[in-house]
Amino acid sequence: MKFSLFVHMERSDLGKPHSELLDELGELVMLAEEAGFETAWIGEHHGMEFTISPNPFINIAYLAARTSRIRLGTGTIIAPFWHPIKLAGEAAMTDIITGGRLDVGIARGAYSYEYQRVFPGLDAWGAGQRMREMIPAIRGLWDGDYEHSGEFWQFPPTTSSPKPLQKPYPPIWVAARDPNSHDFAVANKCKVQVTPLASGDDEVASLMQRFETACAAHPNIARPEIMLLMHTFVADDAADADRLSEDLSNFYCQFGSWFQNKKPVHQGILEPLTGDEIAAMPQYAPDKMRKNLVIGEADEVIVRLKAYEALGYDQYSIWIDSGLSHERKKKSLQLFIDRVMPAFI
Repeated sequence: MKFSLFVHMERSDLGKPHSELLDELGELVMLAEEAGFETAWIGEHHGMEFTISPNPFINIAYLAARTSRIRLGTGTIIAPFWHPIKLAGEAAMTDIITGGRLDVGIARGAYSYEYQRVFPGLDAWGAGQRMREMIPAIRGLWDGDYEHSGEFWQFPPTTSSPKPLQKPYPPIWVAARDPNSHDFAVANKCKVQVTPLASGDDEVASLMQRFETACAAHPNIARPEIMLLMHTFVADDAADADRLSEDLSNFYCQFGSWFQNKKPVHQGILEPLTGDEIAAMPQYAPDKMRKNLVIGEADEVIVRLKAYEALGYDQYSIWIDSGLSHERKKKSLQLFIDRVMPAFI
């Protein structure tokens, strides 16, 4: 099982410069590259300091100049916020800049906060349909002289300029959850990204079952790779694991509040949660985080990851966004490299 890093700039303190966050992002990715990680993933988000990444291709180009081997992926592009011609061209240029190290992850998006601002009136269904129309369109544009007459986009014969370095295309990954999205990904020869968020190992197994069902429905298509994304932190000891569980509880309560899109946001930062609001999200209590996320000493983490490997996951991505300080993230990542990765060599 390969390892990768899912990482963004994030802050809750407006006094910390974005330039400093960018330096820290680069440091974590270079640490992952040195350790032999397969990929670093950068997503797309707008108008929130909770996850700072308005265009992942810019971050990837920045990282490409500071790395040489690690693959660099969009985890993920929000399909309805793009035009196919624009996405095909920018992805191709980024593939050239990275020397053919680009992976293109695509999703429908998740935050109604972003839909409301970038694409008013869009809902999850409409976003998903746009994603499904987008993927064959960008491949057609990379092939060249492609005409599109779809439900959401129409344009005369067009060729992506430039074309990507990788042939025939950079790998495309689809963020999948429900059975239909798994089926679409496999049918369209895309790789698959899944995350149980904080739902635990039953959901990890269920996501794999949905993927396997999709593969079985398309026996003439080679099984694509599937990646599991989870918050993962290696602790020094039990007390450290408890502290991490409390911090991730706070992170997920904020995460849930962003999804609900009901709290005021000032300067891109969510208004602090009240005790009652936190109590209303018992699914994110520290004990649930300790059980459902991968938090623990190295031996505990190894056992969990070996189980995921046995289920058939090809890549495991450490979701390091957490509200923790850069030093605590770096410490956990180094512990993972030193104490967990050797068990998978």
